[in-house]
Amino acid sequence: MSLSSKDDGAGVSPQNKGSWATFIKSIASFNGDLSSMTAPPFILGTTSLTEFSAYWTEHPSIFVAPALEQDPAKRALLVLKWFLSSLKQSYSSRSDKYGSEKKPLNPFLGEIFLGKWEDEAGTTQLIADPDYPSHHPPVTAYCIWNDKHGVQLQGYNAQKVSFSRTIHIKQIGHALLTLASHNETYLLTLPNLHIEGLVYGKPFVELNNCTYITSSSGYVAKIDYSGKGWVSGKKNSFNACIYPVGKEKETLYTAEGQWTEQIVFKKAVHGLKKASSDSNVVDTYNAKTAATTPLKVAPIAQQDPYESNRAWEKVAAGIVKGDMDTVHIEKSKIENAQRELRKKEQAEGKEWQRRFFKRDTDDAMFQKLAKPLGTALDPDKTGGVWRFDESKKAEQDNPSQGVTIDQPPPSTAPQVS
Repeated sequence: MSLSSKDDGAGVSPQNKGSWATFIKSIASFNGDLSSMTAPPFILGTTSLTEFSAYWTEHPSIFVAPALEQDPAKRALLVLKWFLSSLKQSYSSRSDKYGSEKKPLNPFLGEIFLGKWEDEAGTTQLIADPDYPSHHPPVTAYCIWNDKHGVQLQGYNAQKVSFSRTIHIKQIGHALLTLASHNETYLLTLPNLHIEGLVYGKPFVELNNCTYITSSSGYVAKIDYSGKGWVSGKKNSFNACIYPVGKEKETLYTAEGQWTEQIVFKKAVHGLKKASSDSNVVDTYNAKTAATTPLKVAPIAQQDPYESNRAWEKVAAGIVKGDMDTVHIEKSKIENAQRELRKKEQAEGKEWQRRFFKRDTDDAMFQKLAKPLGTALDPDKTGGVWRFDESKKAEQDNPSQGVTIDQPPPSTAPQVS
């Protein structure tokens, strides 16, 4: 089992230490996907997995910055910066909030999450729409866009969870970032992760192996992740490089640091040319001090009954209060209602239709951008290839009275040549 510093996180409360040990023993002997396993209420977070899509864009100005850059190589660098800026929120913010990583609430059939960010970048909007089939894992599709700058991110992901000395989470899916003003699209692969700190009851996330960002303008960013080892290393460490497609030795830019703290971006130096440690630095980013823009959602009373915050309100309130009886009762109500709904649909020969996304079997842009990486689609593992459907969005009759979701521009996706 993986070990970590005793100082990481606040850990499990003393009254739940025995239950924590029992839970760890149960997952060590569990066969199959751990996401289908019922977790004890005390390790649950208050956030549905559907809401995790918001972590992509809690720095909207960094999200839209590539659209303002005319040089394609520098745009690739800015896309890398935005991606790295999203990691702390995606994989560490729950440890910061609770003192340790918490298990998210599994999405239910029909759940949606709507919101927007408003700052100097303009209005950036979000729709997340999960599919919770009869099998695991659930698949969340999302679309995030900023009309002012013509930037759109859409994608989907599922998580397969297993145990081997520690908890391992494989992310299935991808994201596509489109810059309309440059007729340019970027494919982002998703990092796998594992949970450290289980022995001490203070779980936190470390990212594994590497991920890629590849652009239709011909650049690849490779990000290699590492963490704190037995002898050396720093928590949440990484190094990255940007190079032209097929020319990995011709590095243009590098980035290194800790994705939860300081990140330094440098222009690569080749051959015998020497440079001081600071002269080739082109940018820096401090994930620890960078301010986030709060996501605005409708007041609970004005939300659609299927919106995440409204649907999970009583469960979340019980978690905050430590009222585990209420958590169990309210969570069971949602889960039982979902089981009955699936039984009814099966009996009637119907399939739940997502409100905002359509199912495809392939994607030409993905295939073009994934070819240099040797990456393939896994439609069998995600129930299809999920793409935002503007016609479905147009059919929705004011899904949220409090937060108006505008129609994204139809011309954001470039054609594959």
